[in-house]
Order: sequence, then C-alpha cells, then structure tokens
Amino acid sequence: MELYEVMRTTFAARRFTDAAVSDEMLYQILDNARFASSGGNRQGWHVIVVRDAATKRVLGDLAEPAAKRYAAQAAAGEQPWNTVDPTGVSDSRIEETLAPAVLTEPLADAPVVLVICVDLSVVASVDQDLDRIGVISGGSIYPFAWNIQLAARHEGLGTTITTLPVAEEPELQALLGIPAHFAVAALMPLGQPARQLTRLQRKPVEEFATIERWDGARLTRS
Repeated sequence: MELYEVMRTTFAARRFTDAAVSDEMLYQILDNARFASSGGNRQGWHVIVVRDAATKRVLGDLAEPAAKRYAAQAAAGEQPWNTVDPTGVSDSRIEETLAPAVLTEPLADAPVVLVICVDLSVVASVDQDLDRIGVISGGSIYPFAWNIQLAARHEGLGTTITTLPVAEEPELQALLGIPAHFAVAALMPLGQPARQLTRLQRKPVEEFATIERWDGARLTRS
C-alpha cells in the first residue's frame, strides 16, 4: 500500500473478527515499527504481547475507572481528563456512570493486545521543570506506537492507541511484571477489523498551521 494512502486510512480499530494474528505477523509489524525515532536513538520501548483471555479481561477491567470518568465528564460538557480545566464532576457521579463498552471491550475481545512500555531512565524529559504536565517524554515512545498502527494497516490489520488503563498503572505493573522504572505508554488491541474505514475526517491544514507566529497568516497551498 502506498505511504500516503496508509497515512490517510489508518483509523482507530476497536472491533475485530475472531481471526488469529500469528507471531510471524506480529514480528513483521514490530520489525518495521522499530525504525521509529526516539530521543538519542535510545529505543527505550518494550512490548508485551498478551493473548491470554483472562489477562485481557483484566486489562479491560482496569480501563473501567478511567472510562467512567471520561463518560461522566463528557456528559457534563467537559473535555475529559484534560489538565487545564479542573473537573466539576463529583466522585460519586463518576462512580455511578457506566463505562462505555467501546472503551473497555476491545481490550478483552481483540485477538491480541500489545502493551507498550517505555524505559523512563533513557528518555530526555526536558520539560520536567516546567509548571505544566510533561509531554516531551512521549516523543520517545509514541512514534513507535504510531508506526505499529501504520504497519498494521499496511498488513490489512487494525489497532488503536488506548491509554485509559494507565490510570491504574501500579495494577498493570503488578499484573504483567513491569519494572517500576518503565511507564506504560499505551495498550493496543490488534486484529482483523470487523469493519474497514477508508474515509477519515480531519481538520484542514489551514485550521492548524500558521506562518512565523501563532497569530501569523494561515498556511495554504499557494
């Protein structure tokens, strides 16, 4: 598949058929994804391949608390889990909210789940002293996760980057034996999509790219 077609048709797959994904196919995907960039080329990623049904069910269960908050905040008109505007939704309201199945079931139902971890001892967190949530460390792991999505799409498979279970990271670490200095960056359910999307909607370039300054002229084709 041509590169730009892959980029324009790689969607967040959350529903899968029962078709198995072989170790050979996973190796093919990861063998290409590993050429992603990372800070200092340190390649601090580690991937745990989860097929066990009981373990996948626990992964889905661990997504529920964060999924409840996500749904409760969305119902209240908030942007869920953002770090700028504090939530006005009470803990009791969150607890009463049902976790949307679309946010939890893919982890239990997918043929395989990839747990993407990153070694915090090798990432350069140059924003660690700023008075905001850190984002720079993600530059050493999410290009790798995105490469997995692109490679899966190229092979006719689908996946998505899910993060809700990371709110329960200590439980994830205990469940999977992840060392304390590794962070869980994403969980990626992967398989043959039940439905293949090829037309994605995104904002046009003019809405997010400006010249020279934040308030500069919009970037256009001419």
